[in-house]
Parts: sequence; C-alpha cells; structure tokens
Amino acid sequence: MSLDIFLALIVFAFVTSITPGPNNFMLMASGVNFGFRRTIPHMFGIGAGFLSLLLGVGFGLGAVLTAYPALHTGLKIAGGAYLLYLAWRIAMTRSLGEKDSGAARPMTFMEAAGFQWINPKAWVMAVTAMAIYTNPQSPFLSVVLVSLAFAVVNLPSVSTWAGFGVALRGFLSDPLRLKWFNIAMGVALAVSLWPMLR
Repeated sequence: MSLDIFLALIVFAFVTSITPGPNNFMLMASGVNFGFRRTIPHMFGIGAGFLSLLLGVGFGLGAVLTAYPALHTGLKIAGGAYLLYLAWRIAMTRSLGEKDSGAARPMTFMEAAGFQWINPKAWVMAVTAMAIYTNPQSPFLSVVLVSLAFAVVNLPSVSTWAGFGVALRGFLSDPLRLKWFNIAMGVALAVSLWPMLR
C-alpha cells in the first residue's frame, strides 16, 4: 500500500469514526450519565469489536454476506431492533449514574464489542474500507493495514464523544435538562438507523 493510499485510508477511518452514529451517540450519553472513567470499558469494547469485525470482513465474511443476502438482512433487522432497545434505555434514564445506582449502568466491554457485529454503521464502514483499500495482490497485508489504521484512529475518536458528554455533566445535573438530553440522545440514536436501513 502506497503512502498516499495509506494517508487516504487514515482520513477515511477518522471521518467515519468521528462522525455521529450509534456508537458515538451512546458514548456521549454514557459520558453524561456515568462519567469518563466508567465509560472506558465501553470505548475499548467498541475498538476491539470493530477490529474483529474488520478482520472478519477482510478475511471473507463480506463475501459470505454477498452470497447470502438473507443473512445480511437478518443482521440489519437484529441490529436495528437492538439499537432501538438501546435508544429506549437511554431515553428513559433520568438521573446521573453513580457507582451505587440501581438499574442504570454503562455498557460493558463485551456488550460494546458484541454490538459492533450488529451495528449497521459498523458494517457499512467495514465493508466499504475493505472494498476500497485492500489490494488483491497482497490481501493479508492490506487487510491488516486497514484494520490497524482503524484501530489507531478509533480510540481518540470515541474518546472525544465520551469527553463531550463529560463536559455536559455539570449543565445536565438539573433533572429536567438531563431528562430532555437523554430523550434527544435516544431519538438521535433511533434516527441514526434510517440511512443504514433504507
């Protein structure tokens, strides 16, 4: 992979990782509701889960989905349903989560990692990256390079969204503001499905 192609890949990885989408909306809501430190497993889970998805797509899973469109449709439906459940959960959160709070808790590492496999935006990003930036002459190396580029860009990008949430914590300590913020984040998360499920 030439340097100019690799730089284009880094830009693509950054833009797709930093722009609004399901992961970033959930991270901002988690930053507001649980703080940065309690959101760290969620951030690392996104990175690990997306890396495994990229490697899976790069090493043949994308071809399986192309060969079996019903499987692709099933993933979209499962991902959409789970995303709507998460949107509802965020929208119904009414207090800033403290360590000892009851039902409200941040997403775990494994939940965040597993979510990448049914996240419609993650699939679009993975399939597009592998289709555009891998080289048939050196498939193994190019799949690894694409995956590493996303791994390097991912953590700073998702940390930014969690940081936005933390910055809003003081302003949203008012229960009414928090209620409407969480409703807005839940709606934004649900609406983020539309372009991917069309």
